[in-house]
Amino acid sequence: MSRHMKNTRTKSTGCPATQLDILGDECARTILVATSSGPRTAKELTARTDCSSATVYRRINTLLESQLLAECIRFEEDGSHTTAYEATVERLRVDIDANGIDVALTETDEPT
Repeated sequence: MSRHMKNTRTKSTGCPATQLDILGDECARTILVATSSGPRTAKELTARTDCSSATVYRRINTLLESQLLAECIRFEEDGSHTTAYEATVERLRVDIDANGIDVALTETDEPT
């Protein structure tokens, strides 16, 4: 299993509209929730959603591109390994003011 630490950092995202659009999708939100407690395979994520595997893979790619999800290798006890995905964000803050909308993410730092 992957190991992770709870060191966090906050950063402002480049495109608030994109982040909010992604989070507006129920399948994407389900994937983020499922992967927040540890790495999950695409097969496991498909089982947790009401979506087809093709839809889950599209959402995974969108979440990877937006850096809300990270890809990792999960090693099993039998020595096999598989690609898994883990949420990189712990918290999202949306600020709305006269200058517009700003989205800030609090990310989990993975040890290197």
